[in-house]
Amino acid sequence: MAENSTPNDEDKISGRLHGEQPDPGAPDGLFLRLVHTVLIALMLSLASTVLTFVTILQFVILLVNNKQPNERIAEFGTDLGIWIAKAARYQTAASEVKPWPWTELD
Repeated sequence: MAENSTPNDEDKISGRLHGEQPDPGAPDGLFLRLVHTVLIALMLSLASTVLTFVTILQFVILLVNNKQPNERIAEFGTDLGIWIAKAARYQTAASEVKPWPWTELD
């Protein structure tokens, strides 16, 4: 990337997923990790429902708005996808950093 260029969307997303992460502190015990994993699984189920709803909403907006997406819904979809990826990384032990609400939603 050139010095004066701004990062593109993929660079921003990659940075949010793989960039500097908060220090998770001491690793949780297995029982506490199981509790967090179950809670995150429930949150992922809710996230899937929300994703379905905003997908339908965005499609309707595309139909009535001459194929122009709602930027806030598109950005929300990006944020939701990043949260889902961080949750999956914690659940599969690829990361010790728990997703929001245990850490900041960036």
